[in-house]
Amino acid sequence: MKWAVPLFLVSLASATVYFQEEFDTNWESRWVNSNWKTDGSQAKFRRSAGDWYVDAEKDQGLQTTEDYRFYGISSKFPGFSNQGKPLVVQFTVKMERNVDCGGGYIKILPDGFDQSTFGGDTPYLIMFGPDICGSEKKTHLIVAYKGKNYLNTKRFRCEIDSFTHQYTAIFHPDNTYEFLIDDQEVSKGKLEEHWDILPKKEIKDPSAKKPEDWVDEPTLPDPEDKKPEGWDDIPELISDPSASKPEDWEDKDGEWKAPMIPNPDYKGEWRPKMIPNPGYKGPWTAPLIPNPDYVEEPNLHAFGTYGGVGIELWQVTSGMIFDNIIITDSVEEAKAFSEKNFAYRKAGEPDAKKVYDDAEEAKRPKPAEPEEHDFEGREDL
Repeated sequence: MKWAVPLFLVSLASATVYFQEEFDTNWESRWVNSNWKTDGSQAKFRRSAGDWYVDAEKDQGLQTTEDYRFYGISSKFPGFSNQGKPLVVQFTVKMERNVDCGGGYIKILPDGFDQSTFGGDTPYLIMFGPDICGSEKKTHLIVAYKGKNYLNTKRFRCEIDSFTHQYTAIFHPDNTYEFLIDDQEVSKGKLEEHWDILPKKEIKDPSAKKPEDWVDEPTLPDPEDKKPEGWDDIPELISDPSASKPEDWEDKDGEWKAPMIPNPDYKGEWRPKMIPNPGYKGPWTAPLIPNPDYVEEPNLHAFGTYGGVGIELWQVTSGMIFDNIIITDSVEEAKAFSEKNFAYRKAGEPDAKKVYDDAEEAKRPKPAEPEEHDFEGREDL
């Protein structure tokens, strides 16, 4: 059963669900299409479960409708900060068609944003989800800090098949994060190590100089290796022994000489063999020192005051379905939401897709069978 309204600021034990959306029949009362494109290049969403599904009603989500179009839609919720608390952002996206270029991400927006003009230039606090364009296939996990957007320094994969996939980003108050696809960990670590938000804690000492006696050549010529006798007597080119003077050659043409060809015995310039350098110390690098520009940020996990969620995209191939968005401070709440709304899809969609594909195949006209002829007794053959 779908929720009648999204849950705002619902406290369950110590958990708070700031936003929850399953796109019931009243979804349009909570979402606003923007007017950021006025040239006819922007299309609208519709509520749909797609061409195939596990549950015709429960699988209804927000679907893009037209190819080669921009999209912009958003929903607001009461502003909040996750300072000192976890923040979990989770949603599902289904790419029924073979996507050659299109975004499948959502944006978490700052409190007070303008829904009517929400578009590509609207500032956001988090941009999260898959993006595909040709051979470029990745999952964005971009965060904002002091008005500047920062891409994660690691490259995250995205799922490119036609099934529903769930994307989960978790930001912890100890300034670490986790990223999951379909409840499976893809990456985790420290925010300041996986985003270049803060200056590095340590830098190379700019005053350090490589010692004059530093040996950074891993090999050296073998001093005991000697050039073989006669090495330099072998010419690089020789006269072609198979060549002969043309019969029409005349003395007035000058003295005939056979053309020169590479000498198969020529070995090139002699060089002594290389041996390991006993004094090798490895590549020299300046020692690290504390960065005077580094200042610890205890609230790096809190990107601002969140006030809405938006879907702003360009799609060459339409048909993506967004669903089951939840923003909460509880990992357990997000897991429970996943068990309710995603687990059955993950289990049932392969079979549902096969049923659909088999039905589509049955609709296709079958090639005509060749006619049978009885040639027995015909004298003209």
